[in-house]
Amino acid sequence: MEPSTHTTTPPLAERIRPKTLDEVVGQQHIIGPGKPLRRALDNGGIYSCIFWGPPGVGKTTLAQIFSHTLKTPFFKLSAINAGVKDVREVIEKAQKTKFMGSGGSAILFIDEIHRFNKGQQDALLGAVEQGIITLIGATTENPSFEINAALLSRCEVFVLESLKLNDLKQLVLNACKTDVQLLQKNIIIKEWDALVVISGGDGRKLLNALEIIVNFKGGKQITITNKLVEDAVQKKLALFDKGGEQHYDIISAFIKSIRGSDPNAAVYYLARMIEGGQDPKFIARRLLISASEDIGMANPNA
Repeated sequence: MEPSTHTTTPPLAERIRPKTLDEVVGQQHIIGPGKPLRRALDNGGIYSCIFWGPPGVGKTTLAQIFSHTLKTPFFKLSAINAGVKDVREVIEKAQKTKFMGSGGSAILFIDEIHRFNKGQQDALLGAVEQGIITLIGATTENPSFEINAALLSRCEVFVLESLKLNDLKQLVLNACKTDVQLLQKNIIIKEWDALVVISGGDGRKLLNALEIIVNFKGGKQITITNKLVEDAVQKKLALFDKGGEQHYDIISAFIKSIRGSDPNAAVYYLARMIEGGQDPKFIARRLLISASEDIGMANPNA
């Protein structure tokens, strides 16, 4: 039996991953001219930091750009499946490269760092303190609650934002202009609404959707409409995170809308939660609390 010659093509988001800060779409509040990360890179150094933001906004990309630009060793761990042993092995390798005169400290990028327990986070302290590694942690959760105070005090926290409408449009246009596979197609974006809604401000999700749509439609001429997007992706993804901060933000907005006598807003946030898969019992409990604490106190006879 002959070996397979089939090679796996990287997804679109990986194929067009930015190599420099100038290629990054969005996050100009931290990487724009004169901003903290831009200044640090221009000055030839980067310090340990935590990137806090939703998925698909450039946390991994920024870490890789720093390593590439500074020409320092780059190690990557996922807190989902890494342990203390893995951390110590990376620190040992980083120490060896430092002694061999590789330049600055090796960058250790830890994705989902909030999943590390206290012991795993403590294993990083010494290496960060001594400058053996420059830690870059990525998290979707509030670092103040999820990262040990001792480790957090040694890192700068940068908040990354969901991509805005113009950013999302620019990302799609860049992909159509630079990706070798998409350049073989004539892609026209006639309607943006469904594509933007499905992305939920997540650049990776947007590019994945674009690739699915292109493959679904086939042919050289592709006109993207809301109908085509919904047919190709088959569902609208609600912008609601049951396990993250949006869980609390949206229920809070829902209750405040009721308290402020804004029925349209209340119905909107209710729809967001239901569409996102929130447990109706949770919503009902919050309504009972609101009826007791807000409505009942304002009008005991209500």
